[in-house]
Amino acid sequence: MSNLKGKVAIVTGGGRDIGRAVCIKLAKEGAKVVVNYFDSEEHGKETVKNIKDNGGQAIAVFADVTKQKDIDNLVAKTVEAFGNKVDILVNVAGGLFGRKTIDEIDENFYNLIMDVNFKSTVFVTQAVVPLMGEGGAIVNFASQAGRDGGGPGAYLYAASKGAVSTFTRGLAKELGPKGIRVNALNPGMIATKFHDDFTKDQVRVNVANSTPLRREGRADEVADLVAYLAGDESSFLTGNNVDINGGLAFS
Repeated sequence: MSNLKGKVAIVTGGGRDIGRAVCIKLAKEGAKVVVNYFDSEEHGKETVKNIKDNGGQAIAVFADVTKQKDIDNLVAKTVEAFGNKVDILVNVAGGLFGRKTIDEIDENFYNLIMDVNFKSTVFVTQAVVPLMGEGGAIVNFASQAGRDGGGPGAYLYAASKGAVSTFTRGLAKELGPKGIRVNALNPGMIATKFHDDFTKDQVRVNVANSTPLRREGRADEVADLVAYLAGDESSFLTGNNVDINGGLAFS
């Protein structure tokens, strides 16, 4: 438990599923973790309790990361708890919110998808970067959907994640001279509430059976990759969009 010892990490959407797994993994590696939550204070507190019960340090902070005032408060609470430096930012917060055909979408739905998946990534990153120095690491969450256009009715989600991928590449160029690395993950079918809510059981079975490893991925497997990208072992990796999909698609 020393790879990230003494480092401070902010994880948006850290209350459950992949976000929770990321928080727990970073804490196990020694990081002090800020668990951002939005829809459930209980989930945020459960994540923090898990970390503290295993000897780690963490706080839970509510923030709607599509709103600047909440982002500013998230950063302020981080500084108050752990000092005026952030070493790791993981932008997990995101969502699909529904599958809609082109004739079903409206402006409100468009704004929701783009704000939660892309705007949040941009403005949380903007707020955190001034607290980062040499050795800082940002890990964004794109998606396999950003590469292939997504499943039925998910093309706006896919487009928002494609924007995250492109943002990651460009920001890596900007922040590289400061010693800050920026990478993104492109998860495929990971067994989480996301797919419980929005993907039919038979579709999940079909996708799993089409995957060379013949299964869905697990949140802890994604978290392991995040920890690698956040740590010094990946010190020459930046601007990458790393696939984690069991071999279903290759970039």
